[in-house]
Amino acid sequence: MTIATQAARSPPATGTVLALDFGLRRTGVAVGEMALGIAHPLKLVDTPDPEVRLSRVGEYVKEWQPALLVIGWPVRDDGAEHPMAAAVGAFQQALEDRFGLPVRRVDERFSSHAASQALGEAGVRGRRQKAHLDSVAASEILQGFFDAYTADSA
Repeated sequence: MTIATQAARSPPATGTVLALDFGLRRTGVAVGEMALGIAHPLKLVDTPDPEVRLSRVGEYVKEWQPALLVIGWPVRDDGAEHPMAAAVGAFQQALEDRFGLPVRRVDERFSSHAASQALGEAGVRGRRQKAHLDSVAASEILQGFFDAYTADSA
């Protein structure tokens, strides 16, 4: 995964980062620390209601006090913008407006596939993956951000 083009502002060297894998129904959440560069999935936000979704993300923001938010940016395999990009962009704007935190976009291509593989390797298969897939995908997105940041810093 690569970091999508954004403002040249570099992320903080330390601090908690909260990552989100946005979906119209399920939004995966993951957390990590810049200094460690290790992502961990959290519980899924499962609601179709945009206001309830923001409220539940707000609970994570309150608990984890992140310095930065990362959001998976939907891109087609060929690099073209995905139809979900408009909805994710609106969600990103709502996050910025509500929490006043910087939000970075990360190319989320293959994050769900990688998450499904990781769950399968852990013995979670088939329907049992549904409850965990989006949060593990958020963890994959965040790990991609950390990996790219570390590579850029080297």
